[in-house]
Amino acid sequence: MPSHDPADHRPNQPGASAATAGARAAGAPPAVDTWELRRLEVEDVLVVKTGRVKRAISGTVVGNFMEWFDFGIYGYLAVTMTAVFTAGMDESLGLLVVLLGFAISFLVRPLGGLVLGPLGDRIGRQKVLFFTMAMMAAATALIGLLPTAAQIGAWAIVPLYLLKMVQGFSTGGEYAGATTYVAEFSPDRSRGFWSSWLDVGSYVGFAAGASVVALTTWITESISGPSAMVDYGWRIPFLIAIPLGVVAIWFRMRIPETPAYEVAQAAEEPDADDPLARHGILGILRHHWRAVLIAMAVVAATNTAGYALTSYMPTYLEDTVGLSTVTAALATVPVLLLMSAMLPVLGRLSDRIGRKPVYLMAAGSVVVLILPAFWLMQLGELWAVMVALAMVAVPVALWIGCSAATLPALFPTASRFGAMAIAYNLSVSLFGGTTPLFSQALIDLTGNTYMPAFYIMFFGIVGGLAVLGMRETAQRPLIGSVPTVETRAEAVELVATQDENPLIDTSSMPLVESPQGERELAGAGR
Repeated sequence: MPSHDPADHRPNQPGASAATAGARAAGAPPAVDTWELRRLEVEDVLVVKTGRVKRAISGTVVGNFMEWFDFGIYGYLAVTMTAVFTAGMDESLGLLVVLLGFAISFLVRPLGGLVLGPLGDRIGRQKVLFFTMAMMAAATALIGLLPTAAQIGAWAIVPLYLLKMVQGFSTGGEYAGATTYVAEFSPDRSRGFWSSWLDVGSYVGFAAGASVVALTTWITESISGPSAMVDYGWRIPFLIAIPLGVVAIWFRMRIPETPAYEVAQAAEEPDADDPLARHGILGILRHHWRAVLIAMAVVAATNTAGYALTSYMPTYLEDTVGLSTVTAALATVPVLLLMSAMLPVLGRLSDRIGRKPVYLMAAGSVVVLILPAFWLMQLGELWAVMVALAMVAVPVALWIGCSAATLPALFPTASRFGAMAIAYNLSVSLFGGTTPLFSQALIDLTGNTYMPAFYIMFFGIVGGLAVLGMRETAQRPLIGSVPTVETRAEAVELVATQDENPLIDTSSMPLVESPQGERELAGAGR
């Protein structure tokens, strides 16, 4: 990762002052009177054709589909798996034990992030994403082959926990890597739109998991009676992960490395004092602690609402509201599909009005909608449940719609994967993935069925406050990267207007002395 003084390429050389380094650490333009910045030239700008963007993002989306397909299966089978893996326990305790397996997978995620994130900055995004996909697919399929409590007793829960830990480790690199990948491959002007497709894959995958559970339940119980899912039917959705995993791995093998990463890697070795350079865990926390905290707050707000809607809602509807397993599984499917269809619209909106306004709308809707939604749910009528789920989906969609574009943009290219892995996985492990467990435990502890709503609202307010201190990233080049556009004409226009363009800050770009020709990714050999 080069520094950005063309005279000496080192921010701590005589040509750059401490004030300049401090400005760069804060993401602000340096004191240009202390050292000369090279102007942006057309050959510096990355030109990524739309077809190339679509191919790269489609290969990433399938991985998120697979990850959330597993979450959907586990969430919608939680009550069934209580009978399968905790037979003989008190029913309420058994449900908490199964939900603990969900939480355990998230508690392992920071370890996966700490290992796989910096590795992705070192060896490349594509290689790590291929590895995480293979590991996730294998672990999901193996769950479908596990012995039950009826076969080996209480020990049955141990291999389930171990495989959930494997999933958690791989997922520690999956979402951080996928968001980094799509953000780096997307043009600056439309990063919100293109990146939003990553989460479309997530929620369609969850809806697919719910649909498979509902369909499997209906078919097996029609053939073998009401005990079919406990006897053998629960295995089928997990085993479906085998063909899905093969397809996802094939896609991952075909995606290219991101252009921003290639440019950063082509530069010289970094300086440990350069905040835009590649850093390990301690360096990331040293230089980017503020961005890490902001990202963690936003992730907590996003995922407490998101996992309540997805992974916990089937349990709540079945155990607290009193719906049947099939109805609880199917109720969220149309809501998730409708929400998924809205994500690109919200991503495009964030490109036009900014990420911060969309996030603030999300925080406001959490406060206004969540408590009435839980009140409606407890009426127990299907129409009320559907309306309530749609109300919960509104803030979830607003949080999610621009997150894949916003969060990676808080960090410089050279350390983006590692920083995202730390911030995202710490937060989602502590606050997101534990939502089903904490929500159910709070209900059991207090007897108040509205506790999940208060839990979500608290983190929504925290996330909104964090957004107020966040830098706007819409339409701007990623920190530590040169601008990315879709056509050469855009590159020419951008360079011609750079002096009047407040979105262009060359102090954060890896501009080298002698450009090696236009980095046209749509051409032959790329």
